[in-house]
Amino acid sequence: MNQFIEHYKKSIGVSLAALFRWVLLAFCTGVLCGSIGTAFHLAVEVVTEWRAVHGWLLWLLPAAGLVIVALYKATGCEGKGTNDVLQAVQDGKAVTPWLIPAIFFGTVITHLCGGSAGREGAALQMGGSIGWNIGRMLHMDDHACRSATVCGMAAFFSALFGTPLAATLFAMMVVDVGLIFMGTFVPAFLAALIAYGISLAAGISPTRMNVAAPALTVATAVKVGILALACAVVAVVFCKCLHLFEHKMPHWLPNPWVRAVVGGVVVVVLSYLMGVGRYNGAGMNIITSAVEQGTALPWDFACKMLLTAITLSAGFKGGEVVPSFFIGATFGCVAGPLLGLPAGFAAAVGMVCVFCGATNTLIPSILLAYELFDGSGLELMALACGLSYMFSGYHSLYSSQTFVSEKLRPEYAMQWRERIRKSREEK
Repeated sequence: MNQFIEHYKKSIGVSLAALFRWVLLAFCTGVLCGSIGTAFHLAVEVVTEWRAVHGWLLWLLPAAGLVIVALYKATGCEGKGTNDVLQAVQDGKAVTPWLIPAIFFGTVITHLCGGSAGREGAALQMGGSIGWNIGRMLHMDDHACRSATVCGMAAFFSALFGTPLAATLFAMMVVDVGLIFMGTFVPAFLAALIAYGISLAAGISPTRMNVAAPALTVATAVKVGILALACAVVAVVFCKCLHLFEHKMPHWLPNPWVRAVVGGVVVVVLSYLMGVGRYNGAGMNIITSAVEQGTALPWDFACKMLLTAITLSAGFKGGEVVPSFFIGATFGCVAGPLLGLPAGFAAAVGMVCVFCGATNTLIPSILLAYELFDGSGLELMALACGLSYMFSGYHSLYSSQTFVSEKLRPEYAMQWRERIRKSREEK
């Protein structure tokens, strides 16, 4: 008994020491990411309002591209992005602090002049950079710095969207699909809650949408399932479109200065052909309209997909997640009524389904649906997310994302099976 008590005391001591370290990390990361994330959120809102009032700002998009290229060259961040942050979690790779001002101002400039992009790319990059560098400042080892990177990603994402739980699980699960280091949850969630509190104190309302869900019946479940399969296809097409332009654009236009100008001109021209303002920026107003009012144009999702791919491949900065929200919400809003589903509810389903299929984050997508829609129709949305996850295959918005486990079978992916086999042989 005495031996058990001594062992338990030692275990408690180790846990308390780890808790103190994680709380310190969470506090530092949450405060810094919450403050910068709040400032970033307000900056994007201000420039979005400016662009809505001053439509001529769209004509400055090619010049804005040149400014962004110069900014990234000056900070030494050329070619760096979200994939580098994911690799920092996977391999302990360093993340330069210069990425913080580069992606901050690069994204703000992109939104000011009407590029089609989201905000979460900045959240993951700035948050990851802040977290990793705080870990280094606290003299943490490589493994702890990986956890610190996840903390930063979760905190910044939470400050922007007001979804601390979904933000935490997303940051933990987006790097390696099927592999979760549960020890990261406490510091990441604490950091997300602190950042969320700072955003609330600054007057930023969390993103919430009103949705009226139909009754949970077999017929409704079948209809939602069919919509989910269609959304999985849309998610795959979106990923393919992004990567196609990402690889082809540098071959077509090797010079980054020329690429930024030409890409900016193409976005301006297409914006006038498709409708000025409708597909520029993040498009949260269109998403809200689709979910809460059930209104969207049949071609909205395709137009947003094309403009986002051109914007990001040309060198402008932003994220892919909010565009995936836009694509999913507008597609679901149009496709849902064809299946007999309410347009608004179908838009909400499409929104989380395309996000799930494009990021391969099943549990975070379900939690996102819960936090965004106050749990309305959660069972149906969970079913839809599960089907979208299964049928989106091994495509992803992020090329650095790895698949540790198979999607359709409860076993490790081929490369991980080989890795485990070698590890066992060495032992």
